[in-house]
Amino acid sequence: MMRRSGPVQRNVKQDTTRVNTMIRVPEVRVIGPEGEQIGVMQTRDALAQAEEAGFDLVEVAPSAKPPVCRMMDYGRYRYEQQKKKRAQQKTTGGELKELRMRPSIEQHDFETKYRQAVEFLSEGNRLKLTVRFRGRELAHREIGREVLQRFVDELVEHGKIDGFIMDEGRNVTVSLVPVKGVGNPSKADA
Repeated sequence: MMRRSGPVQRNVKQDTTRVNTMIRVPEVRVIGPEGEQIGVMQTRDALAQAEEAGFDLVEVAPSAKPPVCRMMDYGRYRYEQQKKKRAQQKTTGGELKELRMRPSIEQHDFETKYRQAVEFLSEGNRLKLTVRFRGRELAHREIGREVLQRFVDELVEHGKIDGFIMDEGRNVTVSLVPVKGVGNPSKADA
């Protein structure tokens, strides 16, 4: 039996940016802390110059020939990247929630799914509505499109359609995004 030491982490993206001594190429193109071009030089000379100025040497374009490195504060750079990522996640909405239904959905089930959809959208989450077909139902895709259109019409004050109603194999789907200013009062006041 094989034992593991420590917790197992899956699907965690590692930062692959090379910094300082992790840069193993002989020559790099160097950009100064103010964005000025310093030129192509030996990596060890560029590293010494960056340390002398009190900065890290960060590889910003590893695929260029020679790789482009910039003198900067790496900790601040990572902080700015994380800040941009969080801002991007805010603008694209929250989590993606999905509601699945059948083309022959009954009224009570429709109302239940509608309440769930309103709750998801009011929390700021994006919503994917899916109608799944089985067997002979595939011959009547228009019924699934009608169900989705009815849903979109009912949810008009809570969410707006993002794209089109699309056929995807055995499914017909549509995506909705929350309407700004509706939903969570703490977000509306901000």
